[in-house]
Amino acid sequence: MSEVAGRRAPLPPIPAVLISVVSVQGGAALAKGLFPVLGAVGAAGLRLVLASVMLLAFFRPSLLRYTRAQWAAIVPYGVALGVMNLTYYLSISRIPLGLAVTLEFVGPFVLAVVGSRKALDFWWVLFAATGIVLITPWTAKPGSLDPLGVMLALTAGGCWALYILMGGRLSRRVPEGQGVAAGMVVAMLTVLPFMLREGHLERMTPGLFAAGLGVALLSSALPYTLEMMALGQLSSRTFGILMSLEPGVATLVGWLVLREQLTPLQWLAVALVSVASAGATLTAKHPPPPVEA
Repeated sequence: MSEVAGRRAPLPPIPAVLISVVSVQGGAALAKGLFPVLGAVGAAGLRLVLASVMLLAFFRPSLLRYTRAQWAAIVPYGVALGVMNLTYYLSISRIPLGLAVTLEFVGPFVLAVVGSRKALDFWWVLFAATGIVLITPWTAKPGSLDPLGVMLALTAGGCWALYILMGGRLSRRVPEGQGVAAGMVVAMLTVLPFMLREGHLERMTPGLFAAGLGVALLSSALPYTLEMMALGQLSSRTFGILMSLEPGVATLVGWLVLREQLTPLQWLAVALVSVASAGATLTAKHPPPPVEA
């Protein structure tokens, strides 16, 4: 057994994922409050910069000592993480939080059903497709969803699927916390040029910086560390089922914290996508083997 495999996570995997789900959505609600001043790109960049500093200070990864094979796992993970953060923040600047997460969840859902030939999985696909149809803005009338926001959320979903795949690979090559820290640095470097181009740093105040610290802790440092712990101990099937709570939690947070109102059909869409994702991962014929950290 490798040195990484011999380490015991400080928190059981299922509570780790559940805490991560709530933490991410709370951080997203806090971040959305920064958009009027920093913009979505500025908030995403600030989040990743501060999260990188936090994780580097806490885990102290030996960046200069990593092998080529380890960097081959770190870089794709970090790039996927950076693009996911950027496109997600851009999407929630245009559409409600709960709907953005629901659309984003298409990525993990496709990951769960790909390659399946079971008849039951057809119904899960139908559930998810119905949910997406209910969300999709079919008209340009006032109050309809922003089409670009929808596309950005779907792009973030594709990056989320890559994050899950790359996270399992990374957890086998680098200790959990160190892998997250190194990947967060790559994610920060991916988004930083966009942040600097918009010049949002000139608007920084102590209050905004403090809020950015809260966003970085809730949305990046804490949940990604917890998810890496879980990915190292859970199968992709179990992880996917637990993550199916994300759309519902995001919708509730958006409603309670941001006062974002959804129509009954949009609430139904959130439920359909969540049930489809949980069902698809539960009934997968050949789930991937457990990922050992």
